[in-house]
Parts: sequence; structure tokens; C-alpha cells
Amino acid sequence: MLKILLVEDDEILSDSILEILSEIGEIVQVYDGAEALYEGERGIYDLIVLDLMLPSMSGEQVLTALRKKNIYTPVLILTAKDALQDKVNGFKNGGDDYLTKPFHREELLLRVQALARRSLGMNGKNELVVNELCLDLDNRQASFKGNELTLQGKEFDLLHYLMQNQGRIITKDQLFDRIWGFQSDTTLTVVEVYMSNLRKNLKPFGIDRWIKTLRNVGYLFEVPEGDGA
Repeated sequence: MLKILLVEDDEILSDSILEILSEIGEIVQVYDGAEALYEGERGIYDLIVLDLMLPSMSGEQVLTALRKKNIYTPVLILTAKDALQDKVNGFKNGGDDYLTKPFHREELLLRVQALARRSLGMNGKNELVVNELCLDLDNRQASFKGNELTLQGKEFDLLHYLMQNQGRIITKDQLFDRIWGFQSDTTLTVVEVYMSNLRKNLKPFGIDRWIKTLRNVGYLFEVPEGDGA
């Protein structure tokens, strides 16, 4: 399931979009630019659906600020602004796709799915593959060189998020917020517990070393030189 940030100030329209996108992911709704920037900076979303005309900060300002902070979460701009120059500016500011209102339900759904597949490295079978490590996202199964890995629910989610962010440092806070949710009543130490369990399950295949711990910073998923791609 994708984790999607939906930024739309019209609450009725936002709820309608929520209903559409809930088929494919967990949706977090925000209604103004400042809140959108705060959520976007957390770096825990797979995709952002962004209106341009927002209170407090415009969508353009939000998008520009995120890109300046090197946050490259894929952004689908969803707006009533349909002039060619608006579209050009949207892409220049760092948008990945542009859809104008009114829109068809099916087109929105297909565009979000296509953008997610392209940006997150998923293939046509809804699999995420790094080297010969494969995650079947539909069936929540992991395998390496055709050998099935035994992963518990949160271990699969941890590996999924790390693989999505290959080569990027992910903090414990980001992992916790993404997988357990910032409203969870558990503590941050749960990340270390599940990470330890994940490594144990990867060790028989020699791929536990693909997850590096950066002390006081977080984790880095990276295929060591020599393992090949």
C-alpha cells in the first residue's frame, strides 16, 4: 500500500479524492500550504497529490521549498489552473505529473499508480527488485535469487521502505513514523528490535550487510560494491 499525502483545501473534494485513492494506499489529508510543507519535509510519503491554490502558502511555494531541501517525493499537481504556462511552471518547479480539474476518477487513479511505479522502481508485476532481492508487493512475499525469505509483517515493511530509498539515509524517526505512525503508543526502540530481526532473516543469504547502521543518524540500504546489480 502506498502512503500518499493529499493536499487540497476544498474538504469536500479532498474527501472525494480520498475515497478514490484509498483503493491503493493510506491517505493523509492536509488543507493548507504550511501544513503540506511540514508533512512533506518528514520524508515518509511515497507520493504527494498537490493543489496549487492553497491558504498560507501556494502549492508552487510548497513544491519549490521541498525541492530546495532535496526532498524528491514524487508530486502529482492536481489543480484547476489549466493554462499551458501553469503546466510549464509546475514541471519547472519540480512537479512530476500534472492533472487539471475536473478530472475523471479512473485517470487520477491510473496516473497515481503509474507515477508510483515509475518513481519507486516497481515493475509491471507490482514487484520491487534490487539486484536479485525481490519484493512481491501484492502478496507481501520476499525472495532472493528465487529463495523465499521468511519475514514478519513489520520486517517486510521495513525492508520495503529501505529498498524504496536505496542509497539514501533514513532516520529512525522516519522509519517509525512511516511504519508505526507518529500516533503509535509504542516507542522508537521498536525500530531497532525489528531491524535486528530483519537482519537475522537476511543473514543466511549474505544480504544483511546491505543494511548499514549509521550511528546517531539512521540506516542506509546499499548494495556493496562487488555484489553487482
